[in-house]
Formats: sequence, structure tokens, C-alpha cells
Amino acid sequence: MAALVDCWPSGTAGVGAGTSAWPRPGPCTHTTRRPLRTGGFRLKNGRLHLAGGIVLTVVWSRELPAAPSSVRVYRDSLGHWYASFVALAEAQPLPATGEVIGIDWGVKETATTTSDAHDLPHARHGKKAQAKLSRYDRMMARRKPAKGQAASKGYREARHLRAKAPKKVARQRQDTGRKWAKRVVTDHDAIAVEDFRPKFLTRTSMARKAADAAIGATKKALIEMGRKHGRDVRLVHPAHTTMDCASCGARTKHALPLSERTYTCTTCGAVSSRDKNSAGVMLLRAGLNPAGVEGVRPLGALLQEAA
Repeated sequence: MAALVDCWPSGTAGVGAGTSAWPRPGPCTHTTRRPLRTGGFRLKNGRLHLAGGIVLTVVWSRELPAAPSSVRVYRDSLGHWYASFVALAEAQPLPATGEVIGIDWGVKETATTTSDAHDLPHARHGKKAQAKLSRYDRMMARRKPAKGQAASKGYREARHLRAKAPKKVARQRQDTGRKWAKRVVTDHDAIAVEDFRPKFLTRTSMARKAADAAIGATKKALIEMGRKHGRDVRLVHPAHTTMDCASCGARTKHALPLSERTYTCTTCGAVSSRDKNSAGVMLLRAGLNPAGVEGVRPLGALLQEAA
């Protein structure tokens, strides 16, 4: 298994307080996209030596699990430099729990599961940061230089603050998704996940709210966490999951409108929350026993695992 481990060269803008090790004066605008292979770098005494006699003191995010095979040095939009290493990492299996869980993605709640304790509410990180974004936009508008004039120090500072805010929101979404994924993977042996692709929501009136929910990033974190800890993660096609009954498997004749949040089966009479019912359908389609939620080992033939 290949793992990416990031570090930050000391002395770059916003990171560390050392002297920049780059040999050219002033801000560097070059971005290295092609990885520097094993012969192009080496690690010695906690420092990164690159080809051309460049030596960097780095701030490590975590220890390398093994000797790295390549490194990519790049700079983000804020001017921060990063070194991303590729190294082999061994799987870290977790103890068996004998429990399974079904997961349905949504906008009102980012993830609705068959276990109330593992539902992921919509954190609304983007909405909470909107006030700051609007404030920084007003600051930039007041300080905007006239055409042909150089930008003032106040305008550059406001622009930098405006650029930092979305980065913080992205880190918050990623952190929320990873923590939730680790909790789900720790407590369950098998996970049935809706293979939902939220890209189409960008063309709807729910685009802003769907982007703030970060369904794609959370789903990716869950799949990666399951692979890392040796869990059985099964992707389920999302077609008709809101029309099927999790109790008897019957399908309604018409699709339910989004305003209808309660599912009522006309065949067996089961009544449940629309999203909870869809989470149970995930277990049925993944070949797991719905009765096995929170305590019974999964049954049924194994399906293709998440890639």
C-alpha cells in the first residue's frame, strides 16, 4: 500500500520561522509537478536534500512508514511549500467487532446510517465561514487599486486573508470526514456504502449546500480508512434506493418527492425515515443481513470491494 506523507519546508510563508533554503532570492514562482525520484533526493538528519545542492529543513506532519520512493515538491495558492513523499505502508487490521452498517449520503445529513450513533450531521463549515468571506470581500473592495496603480499593503493583506478562508474550510471538512470514517471503520467489520457521485448536484439549486456537505471527500476518506484497516467496504449502486423497502425488498410504483421524508411500504406496512430506510437498502443490496446491524456478523456472498 502506498502512503502519502506531507511535510513543510521551514522558512516558507506561514510555515516555520527559519531561513529559506531555496537558492534564489525573493518569492519563488516555480512549481515542481514532476516527482523527484530516489536518485534526485535523500533524507539526512531530518533534512531534505534535493538535486542541485538544495537543502531544506522540513516540518514533518508524521513519520514515514518506510523509505520513500519519490517526492514531489510543490507550492499551493497561498505560497506555502510542501513536500509529498510516496512510501509503502502496511495494513493495520483492527479487531473484529461482528457488526455491519449501511450508509446513505444526503444533504440535510451528510451521512445517514443504520446506527443512530454513527450518523454524520451536516457540519456547515462553509456557511459558518461565509460572514468572514463577505467581510474580506468588502475589505478588498474598499482597498482596490485604480487601474494602472500598484496594490497597497492593505489590499494585499485583505486578499491574503480572503484566500486563506476557503483553505481553512477545506481542512475542516477533511478533518470531520476522517474522524467520522475512523469511528465507523473501528466499530464495524463490513460497511455497505452508497456509491453516490454528487457531481450532478452542481447543476441544481442545492449546489452550494451539497458542496458544503463534502460528500465526495467524506466517501473517499471512508474507503481509504476501510482499506487501511482491512475492513470489508462494499459500494452499492444508488438507483432506486429511495423506492425499495429495507424490510421486505418491495419497490414503490412512483419515486418519492424530496419533500416526503417518511417512507411507508405499501406491501408490508413498514414505516421509517426515508434516509434510514435507504441505509437499510444498502445492506440488502450488499448481501449483508439487515438483522445483523450492530451485533450480528455479516452473511451472504462477498461482492466486489471498493477499489
